[in-house]
Amino acid sequence: MQESSKDLAGLVVPQAGRLVGTDDPWEPYRLVDADGVVVAPVAAYLRDLQAAGRSAATARSYGLDLLRWFRFLWAVEVCWDRATRIEARDFCRWLQVAGQPARPHWRHQGEPATITTGGRPAGGRRPYAASVRAHSETVLRSFYDLHRDLGSGPILNPFPLDRARRGRRAHAHRNPMDPPRHERTGLYRPTVPSRVPRSVPDAEFNEIFARLGSHRDRALVAFYVSTGARASELLSATQGGVDPGRGLIAVVRKGSREVQELPASTDAFVWLRLYQVEMAQEIPRGRTRPLWWTRRRPARPLTYHAVHRMFERVNEQAGTRATLHSLRHTAAYRMAEDPGLPLTDVQFVLGHAALTTTQLYLTPRKEDVVRRVLAHHGEQTRQAAQRAHPVVAPGYRPEAWEVLFGNGPS
Repeated sequence: MQESSKDLAGLVVPQAGRLVGTDDPWEPYRLVDADGVVVAPVAAYLRDLQAAGRSAATARSYGLDLLRWFRFLWAVEVCWDRATRIEARDFCRWLQVAGQPARPHWRHQGEPATITTGGRPAGGRRPYAASVRAHSETVLRSFYDLHRDLGSGPILNPFPLDRARRGRRAHAHRNPMDPPRHERTGLYRPTVPSRVPRSVPDAEFNEIFARLGSHRDRALVAFYVSTGARASELLSATQGGVDPGRGLIAVVRKGSREVQELPASTDAFVWLRLYQVEMAQEIPRGRTRPLWWTRRRPARPLTYHAVHRMFERVNEQAGTRATLHSLRHTAAYRMAEDPGLPLTDVQFVLGHAALTTTQLYLTPRKEDVVRRVLAHHGEQTRQAAQRAHPVVAPGYRPEAWEVLFGNGPS
């Protein structure tokens, strides 16, 4: 059979449809098409995710991957249950080459926007990271696996497993002393490079902290860099969850949704108190009320996107490239480098399920390695300059010494 691949160089993918968040706990998110009609296959998949105990944040992440896939199918005019490996392959190529779309400003949300590609990310757009493309491939493969089992989708999954692994017995040549490997690898799944977590150097962190414009922002950053909490976790703290006397702040963990108390630095509680005094007349009081609020009137609970944008502005002013998540990495590195703090304690504070995840922070930071190696080279140069040259002992003729050790005439 001759394949009919699309011309991806001239493909125009309108940003039709969207993922809508709702206040319904039975359906936190729904995917709608350009006419506002709910896409039923995606709704069934999201219900299956909820039944498996996945959080609303997971449903949102998976829904965005499906939205990209359906936009591509709408552009190539292929129904979702008629998609084949050709469409799946072209979609993975399109993700790799086209780059991320230019998101319209909130004032122009109703205006149509398109994505085009001409062999490179158009308009200076950043390409999708390998981790994003790998996540998308996994989600779409599980989406079609579900509908194949339900009998509502194609029999052949458009996103197949790697042909080199399909006919092999799982873990056939694995050493029983080694941890199990992931054997189910998708054919179109890209290789995700392993990266060392990026922390913020002390000088860069001091520059960022000096440019924070309010006590609230200073308290937030101080808590981020001392507790190691994720950005969304710290925003879940309530006014009753703060205990300055014990040096603890309670947050809701991202995965388990359990409340956990995290130790924080004294400076963080000082900045928090200054923020509370400054906003005492603007913030509603109550033990179950959110701890973090907007500074604009009327005060509203602070969201992740607002904190993310605040930190972006500070980075632009300081000329740095730190992220909110890099503050978590910074806290993890600082705790892991303390010889008096066991690594299991660091694992508990960070909320890692496996100790192997925490062991990533035992990898030396690049700036520390560069500094130590340069110091090593400098010390070697200094020792070489101070090293005394051997003197010929009495009784030896200098010319014979030179001939013996090759410094004289041959």
